[in-house]
Amino acid sequence: MNLIKFFIRLFFIGSISKAANSLYISQPAITKSIQKLEQELEITLFNRGPKGVTLTEDGKVFYHFIKNGVESFMNGEHKITSLKKLETGTIKIGASSTVTKHFLLPFIEEFHRLFPNIDISITNHLTRNLLSELKKGSVDFLIVNLPMATDEELSITPCATLHDCFAGNLTYKKQISNKISLQDLVSNFPIITQKEPSNTRAFLNSVMAKNNIDFHPKFDIVSYGLVKDFAKIGMGISYITKEFAKEELENKLLFEIPIKEKIPTRGLGIVLPKHSITSFSTQKFIDLILNGSSSVSLS
Repeated sequence: MNLIKFFIRLFFIGSISKAANSLYISQPAITKSIQKLEQELEITLFNRGPKGVTLTEDGKVFYHFIKNGVESFMNGEHKITSLKKLETGTIKIGASSTVTKHFLLPFIEEFHRLFPNIDISITNHLTRNLLSELKKGSVDFLIVNLPMATDEELSITPCATLHDCFAGNLTYKKQISNKISLQDLVSNFPIITQKEPSNTRAFLNSVMAKNNIDFHPKFDIVSYGLVKDFAKIGMGISYITKEFAKEELENKLLFEIPIKEKIPTRGLGIVLPKHSITSFSTQKFIDLILNGSSSVSLS
């Protein structure tokens, strides 16, 4: 294939030195390659002259027969080069609306600034639905709350650490001035959580189970935003992620409730199919997350 590539480049440029420079090889290397091709075909392809090279009649016949294949090859080469330079392409990401808003947006903004010609599409859904979309190939990768069940078909790379807490409005803050146990909290106060089967709810259920607490929240809500909103208007005490409730906590619309037990940290993870080849643009976006997550503040 290199012999044909050198032949085509020399044909279009018409100069051995310029063709060699464009291919980043020496003039003797391209000359030897053309001679080798001529020996294999047993014809002379180029007329050599002081002003450059031109196709012989045999060379024109040879080019005529390989023209369509060469054009397809060159179009493919150009397309791959454009993809490598991130001049074109599409990235399809799956994530919850909460993760998109509070984690992904700064990376999307930065990536779009660097590579404005790359299209980015976002699919928002529950993790189990997103996993189905990933396996079907409808999205390139996921950003999901961890932990999640292991799957032999998928690879998971942690990319951020999250801290959960219970929070209520000023009324509940005044009622709970000292540290309270999880058991007393869920027994004496209405708890607001995300509805199963969200990963956040699954994690909270596991925390309660480890502390031998029979857990039945007052409010099961699908939307994470509504979990915060219900708490702000005093409907109960919400289970939230600090990094995703930064504005409410800083503006004292919600207050962290001090808990005696330590709630373990968890994280966000990048989920990819194990046996798929990641596109240049997708890998570049993932690299941006992995290399830049420390500079994008979550807390």
